Amino acid sequence: MGKNQNSSKKPLAHVAIIMDGNGRWAKQKGLPRIQGHRAGVENLRKILDAVKELKIPYLTVYSFSTENWLRPKEEVKGLMKLLDLFLKKYTKDLIKSKVRLRVIGDYNKLPNLTVKHLEAVMDATKDFSENNLTLALNYSARHEVIGAIKRCYDEMDKESVESLDWNRLSSFLDTKDLPDPDLIIRTSGECRLSNFLLLQGAYAEIYFTPVLWPDFKKEHLEKAIEFYNARERRFGMTSEQINKETHNPVIS
Repeated sequence: MGKNQNSSKKPLAHVAIIMDGNGRWAKQKGLPRIQGHRAGVENLRKILDAVKELKIPYLTVYSFSTENWLRPKEEVKGLMKLLDLFLKKYTKDLIKSKVRLRVIGDYNKLPNLTVKHLEAVMDATKDFSENNLTLALNYSARHEVIGAIKRCYDEMDKESVESLDWNRLSSFLDTKDLPDPDLIIRTSGECRLSNFLLLQGAYAEIYFTPVLWPDFKKEHLEKAIEFYNARERRFGMTSEQINKETHNPVIS
């Protein structure tokens, strides 16, 4: 499969993935949970390569939610170590491949060393634009919206608030520099979004697969893209209106 989209539709630009199932993968193999997370980290690198091959410019992955702090302390500590390992191991690859790293979420609440590593990689890759990897870390869509409203309140006066629309509000979100996701994938068979990109994913196609994240390969990604290609993206319009359009509508 050499391209990510059939020629009659706007190319798939942004895939977001809820990487779920690491713990169950480890349990099935009789391994500690952290080994499942380690396998998941290694798989992210492979999927990033697949996304590049399929010419999809934006990949966003749900790496650590605000709710994940409730997990056992040793597991959380292990997850932070794995994030550091990923950054140390693959920073040179990201730079060589010209992949820009971004982070959404309140990542400053992570351990100080992890924050330093993240900021160093973001700075080293900030001039790249063709390929983009975004990590959602200490992320919650609801917290993001609350933060956006606070920033909006600080910058806008009462008169300008009257003209507030989605374009303006979205400029205060963590994802202000990213296009909305076209396709959201969740692995492991769970069928919910779990507080991930709730506003940005308003018109996204959503694909659920029973495949556990460490086992999710390029072939599974291609199957998700086939699902996306088969969908008619209406954005609230009728089929007749869609047929009159020469390209996908832009929603403001």
